[in-house]
Amino acid sequence: MPAKSKAQQKAAGAALSAKRGETRTSDLKGASKSMYDSMDEKELEEFATGDRKGKPDHISKS
Repeated sequence: MPAKSKAQQKAAGAALSAKRGETRTSDLKGASKSMYDSMDEKELEEFATGDRKGKPDHISKS
């Protein structure tokens, strides 16, 4: 399931980087920290990959 916004992709990319040990988990905040805790590496990779072109910056929660 690909991300629906650029913000989701960025958060997933940050969480994926931490899962792989490329960045520190203490650097994660907000959505990326939540994604790190609740998703496995494969799920994060699916979220983080794909084209950002045409995606909104953010999605409303409503």
